[in-house]
Amino acid sequence: MKNGQSANGNVCHDIVHYLSSDGHTQMHTEVWKSETERPRAILQITHGMQEYIGRYADFARFLAEKGFLVAGQDQLGHGHTARSAEELGYMGENPAELMVRDIQGLREMLQEQHPDVPYFMLGHSMGSYLLRRYLCEYGSGLSGAIVMGTGQITGPAIHAARAITRCLAAFRGWHHRSRLVSSLSTGSGPYTKFNLDGTKPENSWLTKDVEIVRKYYQDPFCTFTFTLNGYLALFDAVYYDGQAENVAKMPKDLPIYLVSGTDDPVGDMGEGVKKVYEVFRAAGIRDLSMKLFQGDRHEILNETDRGEVYLDLLRWMDSRIPQ
Repeated sequence: MKNGQSANGNVCHDIVHYLSSDGHTQMHTEVWKSETERPRAILQITHGMQEYIGRYADFARFLAEKGFLVAGQDQLGHGHTARSAEELGYMGENPAELMVRDIQGLREMLQEQHPDVPYFMLGHSMGSYLLRRYLCEYGSGLSGAIVMGTGQITGPAIHAARAITRCLAAFRGWHHRSRLVSSLSTGSGPYTKFNLDGTKPENSWLTKDVEIVRKYYQDPFCTFTFTLNGYLALFDAVYYDGQAENVAKMPKDLPIYLVSGTDDPVGDMGEGVKKVYEVFRAAGIRDLSMKLFQGDRHEILNETDRGEVYLDLLRWMDSRIPQ
């Protein structure tokens, strides 16, 4: 077994690296696949803000046992890709653009290694906003995309968030970590119904699974505060996704599945997801579907009904793999 690999049953877990579009960062990337079989499909996962790809290991192993190759990178400023604790939450100049190009970089590497294999993508939370932008710029040739834990924010709110972030950075620098800007992201609306700091895990916005909540808030890769640069990446991606002329560039024949929990504040308790569905439908996406899992919060892959979620996503992809 080569360096960087481990195996669990017939599933091989490998750690590899590729060069970021920033020209100097090595992207920590994890791959799960069958030890013995050629993959019948690939799923590339883009994780959310203040987390990392290792949190998707259980879902990845489940799919690898079903014949998928599953891969994802710790994004710039996240997990093992960040070169130090000071770099957590900092991505670089034009951060949203860098992160979208890094998604493409991983796709190119995997497709070179596995040509002609059906290729799916999944983006969760901040990763869902980056994936939506990615689909507008690089979406051709995919077998399908799962947009998970997303929402729709347009108008004055997102303009104000971007302007405040840029103004603060002019005085404090892009590495500054601002409570004010953090509150612009999660300080109002449906977020106020939930506990956001782990002190009441039974009422966490993340999931009803208390043990997962406790583990999350004990993890230094999940509990850091984003820099102003990180928030610019988020706000710029959200702004891009809200422009009809950008959505119009999405391939019309690309199958898209919107999935979320009915109690996810990121998706405005389902209402934001419905808005995204209507935007995509108006843009002419022909194979478009949506499912809201009743009672689930933000992390549906970590919810108490995650077995049902796993099977649902598998069925959706299976139905779009040529037989």
